[in-house]
Amino acid sequence: MAPEKELVKLIGFWASPFVLSVRWALKLKGIEYEYQEENLLKKSPLLLQYNPVYKKVPVLLHNGKPLLESLFIIEYIDETWKHNPLLPQDPFERAKSRFWAKFAHEKCIGPMIKAFFKIGEEQEKCVKEACEHLKILESGLEEGKRFFGGETIGFVDIAVAWMGCWARIVEEVLNVKLIDEEKMPRLIAWFKNVVEVPMLKECMPPTQKLLEHNIRFRKLLVAAAERHQSSPLTGP
Repeated sequence: MAPEKELVKLIGFWASPFVLSVRWALKLKGIEYEYQEENLLKKSPLLLQYNPVYKKVPVLLHNGKPLLESLFIIEYIDETWKHNPLLPQDPFERAKSRFWAKFAHEKCIGPMIKAFFKIGEEQEKCVKEACEHLKILESGLEEGKRFFGGETIGFVDIAVAWMGCWARIVEEVLNVKLIDEEKMPRLIAWFKNVVEVPMLKECMPPTQKLLEHNIRFRKLLVAAAERHQSSPLTGP
């Protein structure tokens, strides 16, 4: 009797970089899955059922069991399907990969996202923080290596390297500078090496479409912030 087919479903949104990183992991592992595009303005009953607390994508369903948060999902994928490993086998290198992925999400991506939601001095502060931490992230890259762990694409690349494309989007939308070509050459080379991998490149959303989406989103955020500031109910 043939083994029962595993049911894998990804609930996502086309413009989400966190969803993209999960799609990259599934692609590199060669895992077949069903994809459900989510309307984040009118969230589906399935999303609310499986992520009732945060109500966010991505959500990975494996045989009906929900996995949340992209870093945890990628690690689960790597541990469940052993072929084409993403995390190093050496315990020290595994710990180091987890550290850099967590650092990038909290210290680099976090301020970038906050900057998108802010205006004025608060935005400038977030941009400065992101720049400082991107430089620290670059220090984790070995000179002359194509990927974060060496010559083979791995966990940190999948979890973080989409940031290169999204940083440029943020720069254009906000008219700021996040990644300095002269100060961060290794970081820029790394971003390019990852997104040029054919299997990963085909998952990338169109840059122009992504830019237009984020311009519209930013306008909505600014309008909401201005309404809040001008409201007579706004406190000191």
